[in-house]
Amino acid sequence: MEKLPALLPPFFIFFLSFSLTLSDGDFAGKSSYLDQSSPADSLCAQLIEPNGYSCTEHTVQTKDGYILALHRVSSRSGDLRVQQSRPVLLQHGLFMAGDAWFLDSTDQSLGFILADQGFDVWVGNVRGTRWSHGHVSLSETEKEFWEWSWQELALYDLAEMLHYINSVTSFKIFIVGHSQGTIMSLAALTQPDIVEMVEAAALLSPISYLEHVSAPLVLRMVAMHLDQMVLALGIHQLNFRSDVLVNLVESLCDGHVDCTDFLTAITGQNCCFNKTRMDFYLEYEPHPSSVKNLRHLFQMIRQGTFSQYDYGILKNILMYGRLKPPAFDLNSIPKSLPLWMSYGGNDALADITDVQHTLEELPSKPELLYLENYGHIDFLLSIKANRDIYDNMIGFLRSLEKSSSS
Repeated sequence: MEKLPALLPPFFIFFLSFSLTLSDGDFAGKSSYLDQSSPADSLCAQLIEPNGYSCTEHTVQTKDGYILALHRVSSRSGDLRVQQSRPVLLQHGLFMAGDAWFLDSTDQSLGFILADQGFDVWVGNVRGTRWSHGHVSLSETEKEFWEWSWQELALYDLAEMLHYINSVTSFKIFIVGHSQGTIMSLAALTQPDIVEMVEAAALLSPISYLEHVSAPLVLRMVAMHLDQMVLALGIHQLNFRSDVLVNLVESLCDGHVDCTDFLTAITGQNCCFNKTRMDFYLEYEPHPSSVKNLRHLFQMIRQGTFSQYDYGILKNILMYGRLKPPAFDLNSIPKSLPLWMSYGGNDALADITDVQHTLEELPSKPELLYLENYGHIDFLLSIKANRDIYDNMIGFLRSLEKSSSS
């Protein structure tokens, strides 16, 4: 086990004092994200139907007992009951949920745009987020509820959502992912039983390697081994709506990282999203995730790997039968599977060097769209993304629809 580095005493005392006085459940904030049982609290009711789009909610249960919400959307002139176009699954990123695809106007948000283009739009929500519905037996206040990383999101959540959509529509599915949604997608596509349900994948800010992350606040968290410290203190849920974690982030920034533009400190410089809508965005983001998930991502940064979760030598032997966790082999993604990727020159999370590493390991040559001035969040919220990115991506999907029907 790695030794904890020497940390600033005031920071440690501050954090330790909270850990000793609060239970893990207290980090959920004043209201639970997972108790959204009223139809008025649903994603359909809050963001999609008010804009005139048809929306239905579906429930999916994973093999390890998590209950997820899938939302199905059609255009304002469409009818979900007779939807004929190829299904598209939108898979959100870290600390986000399905609402991320609908936060701007109907002509700027990818979820609305795809629906208006006639696609059968399905919106995924991973475990622990606001729109999903907990677990068959575990409460969100129990540490076991948060015992997962993006590995389980890929092999259980994404796999089960794809299986459900495939069973309902009888079509193979287009996956569209952003950020963590691309990590999940690439890991899942290495699995033969999952990739057979997929027609193609379009990846925004594609990530499988994180060795060259340059976001200053992320690098500070990694250098401090924040993930290891938080787990050692018995905290398992990361909810940045809690006062504890808000104060924690402020202490990380203070005197060490310029967080005047907090989003830039986390993601890199974004060129094109509407900052005047920030208060509205914050009504929905961020969503909770698990500390184990953050630790898995930090392992990728430290070790330069795209592998399963590293438990340490002894538990790795028990879990995997080997000293180190097995890698997700990108070369095993079928060469015949069409891939499209768009990445940006200002993205401090999906760095160009790491994207190139991914491309070198893939057996196929994905279609690429590079935008020099785009940062990590621009791929979701740029006011110009419909022209800069989505038109190109939709052209890619349309070409595959035509080839499969001919």
